[in-house]
Amino acid sequence: MMAINYVCRHCRTFIGRIEAPYVSESQLGFHFLTPDERRDIIAYDSNGDTTVRVTCDYCSEALENNPELTLLSNPLQ
Repeated sequence: MMAINYVCRHCRTFIGRIEAPYVSESQLGFHFLTPDERRDIIAYDSNGDTTVRVTCDYCSEALENNPELTLLSNPLQ
């Protein structure tokens, strides 16, 4: 069974997991990503799982309220 794990790219908090025998990339919206975005956001594990790096609500709000944090390489760790 394939699993897709969603993790915050900033604080590394686990956000959620989808476990399914098959989920297409179009169902997940991956087909909208450019090749560079795919490399930045999606990682495929050797066991067949996929990790998707997104921004959690907490970090999204922190970045929205403090845009200068985007200048730091790891602003919310």
